[in-house]
Amino acid sequence: PSCDSDLEFINEILYCFNKMCPAQWDKKLENFAKHLKIKGLGPATINKLEILDYPELYELTVGEITVRLGSEKMAKKLALEIINSCKTDLQTLLPAFSIPLFGRSASRKLCEKISSIEDVSSESCTEAGIGPKATANLIAWLETEFYPNRYNELLPFSFKSKKVLRREIVGTVCITGRLKSFPSKAHAEKVLENHGYAVKTSLTKDCTHLINESGIESAKTQTARERGVIIINNLNNLFGEKNGIT
Repeated sequence: PSCDSDLEFINEILYCFNKMCPAQWDKKLENFAKHLKIKGLGPATINKLEILDYPELYELTVGEITVRLGSEKMAKKLALEIINSCKTDLQTLLPAFSIPLFGRSASRKLCEKISSIEDVSSESCTEAGIGPKATANLIAWLETEFYPNRYNELLPFSFKSKKVLRREIVGTVCITGRLKSFPSKAHAEKVLENHGYAVKTSLTKDCTHLINESGIESAKTQTARERGVIIINNLNNLFGEKNGIT
């Protein structure tokens, strides 16, 4: 290999396990740039920059980039892209570090359960529904690369997730006819969703409430009665006027 290290023969395939291998590092940096959407940081640029670790990328000055790329214009553009990537959240960051078996899907699941990288553990991974191999790889990366290389201190990221708190669905609502309590159905739907209701455009079997402020006994209303669906004549009564909804 390019690093001149010994190869290991596993299942009839040769592997290089040297973490400092230049060829492997270049691919990792390409993956990092792809996930963080750093435009201009492709294979040719990576080869010219000659950086050996992620923190070095964020330590580069416009002057240093200019010298290595031979273009001040390109250097300024790349420097801006690098600065903009500093805002990346944890969900996007984790797959960028080329952790085996730990991709976007696993990161999304995990970041729905944790607030920062400090919350990562075997328990939090299990709770998020991540498999044992991906969990082991993530924990190993934290223990052998992330903390030993002080990425938490040397990289400019917050390493926090935009934790999505899933709102419990308290009911499913269908609106029929013209509304009197809200200026538009769109406004009403937004308020309903904020209060934990799922809004459907038709009277599906899972509907628990039918909003009918017009008072017209439509076919949809008759079907709702037959199914035992709760019929609401004033939408505000569903959550109570104390919520200040108008």
